Amino acid sequence: MKHEADIESWLQLCLIKGVGDESIRRLLVAFGAPAAVLTAPVAALERIVGKSIAKHLKFGADPDRINVTIDWLRDPTNSIITLADSDYPSQLLNISDPPPLLYLKGRRELLNAPALAVVGSRNATPQGLSNAEAFAESISNAGICIISGMALGIDTAAHQGGLRGASASIAVVGTGLDIVYPARNHQLAHKLAKKGALISELPLGMPAIGRNFPRRNRIISGMSQGCLVVEAALRSGSLITARQALEQGREVLAIPGSIHSPLSKGCHALIKEGAKLVESTQDVLDELNYSAAQKNPSTTEPVDNELSNENTRLLMCLGHDVVDVDTLCVRSGLTVESVSAMLLTLELDGQIASLPGGCYQKIT
Repeated sequence: MKHEADIESWLQLCLIKGVGDESIRRLLVAFGAPAAVLTAPVAALERIVGKSIAKHLKFGADPDRINVTIDWLRDPTNSIITLADSDYPSQLLNISDPPPLLYLKGRRELLNAPALAVVGSRNATPQGLSNAEAFAESISNAGICIISGMALGIDTAAHQGGLRGASASIAVVGTGLDIVYPARNHQLAHKLAKKGALISELPLGMPAIGRNFPRRNRIISGMSQGCLVVEAALRSGSLITARQALEQGREVLAIPGSIHSPLSKGCHALIKEGAKLVESTQDVLDELNYSAAQKNPSTTEPVDNELSNENTRLLMCLGHDVVDVDTLCVRSGLTVESVSAMLLTLELDGQIASLPGGCYQKIT
């Protein structure tokens, strides 16, 4: 962690009520550092940001908010990343409005790992959840960190898959990091803090307010090399993330679905507009011009072998004949949901092939 005086000057600048990110960036360009901004004459400040904001600057930030944040930083899993830090996410520096300050809980070294945003509907179908989890795990094992927004549905499934893979997952949230939203994802937040990371540009204590989430989405796409939409209705918030990704020069990818499903129409619209149609992990890696050989081992942790053992057991149950899902459930003793997720993973890895009629066969 940076020296406490340095941290405090950043907080004193960034926690001033009525002073937005754009004004802060302009002030930093003009004066070079938060401490210089805070000690600048009012006349000099007015020339940069006008009288109203200059007045807010001289009034200063609430000292109680600063003290609460300093106390929060005493936990070694918590940290603050500023525009002045060498490990500030380099991808974010290329967007039009990078946040001057980020709050982080978890593994700081993931900030500059190769990353893919995986987003989709909160009210996802079972197949959509299975796709999100399996794709995220496979892509994570290829060396790409999974970034999403910790919402229910596709986001949650993507984080779970990313955490099971080798390259972990990052959640960019729309609240302060001392609040878990939605509350149902408390356990997921704990896992992300331990094996991955949680990030927010919002100060501690900030509740879930609707206007914060679209702004949050620009960080999800901005930290990523591409954005994969798994399932989305035509008016889904996931399409906002996809459009922001496009504006930021990121690749946009989408998984197709049934022409009869409302949750496929958003993906189909993106594909019509030029998004990459994704059927396999390799489609994603090809679109990102990424090879698993590029993986940076310093950003990974040992992989839990429990899932790979389950996949091996399922392959043994599959044998060499054509088998349907119900038969595999009987042979393995697993649920339909578990078998479907593992079958997708095995198919993405090229170990099995799907056949007409909902059947599968091992590729020898």
